[in-house]
Amino acid sequence: MRKFALLILTIAICWFAAFVAHAAELSGPSQVAANAGLSLSLSGGGSGIGDATFYLFGPSHVSKRTIKSGEPIVIAPEETRTAGLYTALLRSGDAVAAKIFYVTPAAPRALNFLARPSRVPAARPGVISGVAFVFDDYKNLVLAPTPVKFDLAVAGARAVSRDVPSQQGIAWVRMDSGRTQGAAQFVASLPAAHIDGQEAASVRRVVQQVAADACNLRIKAQRTANNIVVETDPVRDCSGNAVPDGTIITFTELDSSGRSTVDARVKRDVARAELPLSNDATISVASGVVVGNELHIGGAQ
Repeated sequence: MRKFALLILTIAICWFAAFVAHAAELSGPSQVAANAGLSLSLSGGGSGIGDATFYLFGPSHVSKRTIKSGEPIVIAPEETRTAGLYTALLRSGDAVAAKIFYVTPAAPRALNFLARPSRVPAARPGVISGVAFVFDDYKNLVLAPTPVKFDLAVAGARAVSRDVPSQQGIAWVRMDSGRTQGAAQFVASLPAAHIDGQEAASVRRVVQQVAADACNLRIKAQRTANNIVVETDPVRDCSGNAVPDGTIITFTELDSSGRSTVDARVKRDVARAELPLSNDATISVASGVVVGNELHIGGAQ
């Protein structure tokens, strides 16, 4: 439809040029807001024009109707809901009058909001990004700078807010993930003051904040008749969040007979493993690249 409208507009302008010697002028505003509508009037050589055919060409709208002599030329609001360049033509016989005007977006009323990613580790700088697109009620991108507010919060933690002015209809922000794991509410909103005092338009997205890598690993060991039982203290990340069940914890035993390694999964906050019995061994613990404390099991134990 847009390509067809542009084609018709091009033909109309060429047609207007062909009759320029007989042209009158249509007078009226050169710029209006979307859905505002406008009125045009004849001036110049068209004062004596009779019944005429009126054409309106816009980015997504083409119309044609008859205008009786002396009748006002009114363009209804619904004919100017799409922002862009419009051409109005009035033809009676060989006489042509024309007016080119521009429709700008109306006041900002709505947002489209994208947030990435949907799952992030806690306490990571700049890991969450959000992009908001500002529109009016008629789906026109509002190019004028508009303040957009971004809020990020997890239940029980203090919200973080940023005010970002849009540029060419787009506002973009990068935020740190919070220190608390949980479903973070990421909200983009338009301040009410910029939408004629009405309730602020807002869009909500959820970013799941999960525990980061294990931190400050600590273990304890107990010798039994057949093996050495090792167990971690509750495994947390550096912000104090419990790491999820299933996280791999690696226990390593080093003694005169060599090295023994056991991978165990965290279950209910702790990981537990059984290592070969030894009279003189060093036991260490790690999770990924995070290394915990070491224990020495001596012959006297």
